[in-house]
Amino acid sequence: MKRLLLLTFLLLGAGRVLAQDEYYDQRCSLFEVLPIRSSDIVFLGSSITDGGEWAELFDNRHVRNRGISGDQTGWMLGRLDPILAGHPKRLFLMIGTNDLAVGISPDEVVANIARIIERFQTESRWTRLFVQSILPVNGRDFSKYKGHYAHADAIVETNRLLQALCEEKGVTYIDLWPALANADGLLDSRYTNDGLHLVGEGYLVWRDALKPYVK
Repeated sequence: MKRLLLLTFLLLGAGRVLAQDEYYDQRCSLFEVLPIRSSDIVFLGSSITDGGEWAELFDNRHVRNRGISGDQTGWMLGRLDPILAGHPKRLFLMIGTNDLAVGISPDEVVANIARIIERFQTESRWTRLFVQSILPVNGRDFSKYKGHYAHADAIVETNRLLQALCEEKGVTYIDLWPALANADGLLDSRYTNDGLHLVGEGYLVWRDALKPYVK
């Protein structure tokens, strides 16, 4: 009986991984056939970016969402070509929380983000780059994403390194922490229902923080 339960658990886990891989491939293949233009403003990231209806949030038909749920910095490096080819006007990047959740170090996360920045500065040098801080998480009020909550300190360290990287590269760093964290440095429970992702009100707060850079 125990063996049967273990096998069932493993199969269910494998199914979730397969579904994630399928979704990732579906999104990548879609983005490969949807052109980016030089007038576009691109939002690039993982599930938190993926979940935003950015064109509607900014009431701007030039805004493009290129977020993919589950994305990591190393994987993102492999899907930049369709974006680079379009030479977008602006690019808003947020990435790294999934890397940290699986034990990738802040140094490696920031090194990969540096490579992303360098590709744009080399291949699409008129694109204005904005690197957003990784959002806080909340493992006190929620329990679903324990792997992400466990690396809250690594998020703080990664953001510190990101800010230094942006200063070095001449890229605008946007610190979203004050807008979305509570007094204890956790993702404010008003803006999330799982301690990691945002609900509608959270996206409105995020949008308002970005308005000066998007317009």
